[in-house]
Amino acid sequence: MSTGASLWSVRIMAFQANQVLEVIWIVWLMSWVAASFWSDRAQKRAATLDIWTYRAAMIAGGILLVPWTGQLLEDKPIWEVSYVGGYVLAAVMLAGLSLTWWARIYLGPLWSSVITRKKDHEIIDTGPYAFVRHPIYCGLIIALLATAVAEAKVVALVGSALVIFGVWLKARTEERFLLAELGPDIYGAYCRRVPMLIPFLPHRR
Repeated sequence: MSTGASLWSVRIMAFQANQVLEVIWIVWLMSWVAASFWSDRAQKRAATLDIWTYRAAMIAGGILLVPWTGQLLEDKPIWEVSYVGGYVLAAVMLAGLSLTWWARIYLGPLWSSVITRKKDHEIIDTGPYAFVRHPIYCGLIIALLATAVAEAKVVALVGSALVIFGVWLKARTEERFLLAELGPDIYGAYCRRVPMLIPFLPHRR
């Protein structure tokens, strides 16, 4: 096999790995939306301005992360992802998204797409919540970073950075909301025990 044919074969296999990432994201999004009906009614919501602050960053970043945006802008890869590397990144992304589902199952009907307080709201500190306060956001960050590295384009890197920034803003907004609603004796104590987004990281609130 010639060198040119060999390189072409590697590129085809890497492209197939990117297709796997896209399928995983689509399946995750569809299942996440479908499960949104499994949620208790909210008693109180965070301020609308706070909600749209982090949503704006997430929406803008999500648009940039969609592969068609890079194609439309004719953005070229800035590094080459090998066949093995593509599937390793797909596995990392799948692990991150699996963490989001593990955390959501533990939350059960307490989960909400926006920041709310539910009836009989309580702190969940078992399962993934025993080592990170926001495992759903942690899993999303892992998946986003793996996706951006796999796409290897500037537009994808910027998009993932924007979404991660939006996730961080949402986490901080949620922290303030729950601290005010549940009090320093309950939520504040939990914050002192468990890091916010990076598991096992030494922290101080």
